[in-house]
Amino acid sequence: MDIERLNYLARKAKTEGLTDEEKNEQQKLRREYIGSVVGNLRSQLDNTYIVDKDGNKEKLKKK
Repeated sequence: MDIERLNYLARKAKTEGLTDEEKNEQQKLRREYIGSVVGNLRSQLDNTYIVDKDGNKEKLKKK
């Protein structure tokens, strides 16, 4: 994941605009970034437990 490149393209889009090739690259990098964030969140939630007042641990369930 090249966050620096994604940020560069975002700045360039605001100032001078992007070529079609750069727009495609930006979309690809955004999808990769979102996939990475979602994957990290899922991993964190998969390892999350709820502890009740008696100290019993219960794995977080999917809804």
